[in-house]
Amino acid sequence: MYPGHYAAITPDKPAVINAASSEAITYAQLNHRSNQLAQLFWSRGMRRGDHVAILMENHLYYFVVAWAAFRSGMYLTTVNRHLRPSEAAYIVNDSGADVLVSSRRLESVATEIPPLSPNCATLLMVGGPTDSGSPFEDYDTAVSAFTGEPLMEEPAGEFMPYSSGTTGRPKGIIKPLRDETAAAGTLLAKALKGVFGFDEHSIYLSPAPLYHSAPIGFSIAAQSLGGTVIMMERFDALEALRAIDRYGVTHSQWVPTMFSRLLKLREEERTAFALSTHKIAIHSAAPCPLKVKQQMIEWWGPIVHEYYAGSDTDGMTYIGPGEWLAHPGSVGRPTAGGIHICNEYGEELPAGETGIIYFESSRNTAVNYHNDTEKSAKARHPDHPTWMAPGDIGHVDSEGYLYLTDRASFMIISGGVNIYPQEIEDELIMHPSVDDVAVIGVPSEEFGEDVKAIIQLVEGVEASSALVEDLNNFAREHLAHYKCPRSYDFEASLPRLPTGKLYKRELKARYWNEGGSSIIQG
Repeated sequence: MYPGHYAAITPDKPAVINAASSEAITYAQLNHRSNQLAQLFWSRGMRRGDHVAILMENHLYYFVVAWAAFRSGMYLTTVNRHLRPSEAAYIVNDSGADVLVSSRRLESVATEIPPLSPNCATLLMVGGPTDSGSPFEDYDTAVSAFTGEPLMEEPAGEFMPYSSGTTGRPKGIIKPLRDETAAAGTLLAKALKGVFGFDEHSIYLSPAPLYHSAPIGFSIAAQSLGGTVIMMERFDALEALRAIDRYGVTHSQWVPTMFSRLLKLREEERTAFALSTHKIAIHSAAPCPLKVKQQMIEWWGPIVHEYYAGSDTDGMTYIGPGEWLAHPGSVGRPTAGGIHICNEYGEELPAGETGIIYFESSRNTAVNYHNDTEKSAKARHPDHPTWMAPGDIGHVDSEGYLYLTDRASFMIISGGVNIYPQEIEDELIMHPSVDDVAVIGVPSEEFGEDVKAIIQLVEGVEASSALVEDLNNFAREHLAHYKCPRSYDFEASLPRLPTGKLYKRELKARYWNEGGSSIIQG
């Protein structure tokens, strides 16, 4: 379903609530406002298959723009609000966006984009521009001329996300449009209903940035089912617990770094709120350290569910809490299609052996990289064009459960030995002084690469030689000697996206291209 359906049967029900301010948009309002914007798109010549870009903080109007695109048969590209103007303009240009919607809060960035994106004809700013000479139109003024009636035809639109750019320049991930109407809702809604029990009674907490494909995708899917989205403006561990209590949250979605920060709250903070309505806590986006997940299940009970998927594949695995306790560390088995583990030559490997993960899709044209046929070809198996590689390394056990090892591009080769940073990071994050950690390979004359740990310390802890020695002892206790970091750096914060992904490309560049920073040897 879609907002037009729920506007008719539950018009006053909140479709989305701002967790901080309690401001809400009802289904009647979401339907009316998204229809107005869809009418504006149509009046300016936009048709099925055209592109809409949105550059905005977590804002209630994110959902208005999204549904306007989805009920017009258009592709929606969400632009990371933390990008520099030139980076954002690259995505607007590459996607072929005909319209860009932004907000006054991001005006300083947004106003630098139009000169770099001359083909984007319609520029709308929620809250209106402060400068009368701005190329952006005031959003409310622009849509006020249009009624809240739906278009004569409402073909279903689709997301067109861009990769995060953690290992290279972002690439658009495009799927063919469905031959359905917007009233059918989203495909993800069917999965959420079947796997996680979402329905019209669900109250879904979204603590992550909406420009990331999972939070906006899950939120739109929850609305497709008639549920209510609780949108946090930004993640804060204590405020997330407060929102669960205040709004009676039933479902939520997290990334592992959020779990780590929840666990580092003081005991009196962790027990200050009632969480009894909370039935399903979903996590994804990055491998979760085994000990972190164990502690979350001990705290919240057997409500922690996990899925693994990539924006650039059709595949997905799922594992519930009971299964995970029986198969700790696994990200589950495929919900559809199949998984294949292959070596660098494309030869399939037996159970237990580590290699490149391929998801088997049912459609040869299911996913492509926009304007990059070469990358599209490289992501496919050389002999099976319906097998797509999300770029991760892992293995399956004899029962078909998948275990992730790391991103292929993050692997360290030291003295001819393959070392996977994720394993090291999963152990070091458990040290009481470590708030966040990134492990990378740095140049070594002797071994080719050495293992380096870059540490973000818990507030109030200072770097010292005594701390380094303690970290060394901790690493030696939990890791094979060749995996232990040979040096440590300490940073005030790591370049981690709010989605949980690290810009390791940026970290590695400091050492491979610029000679590195101060080093404390292990």
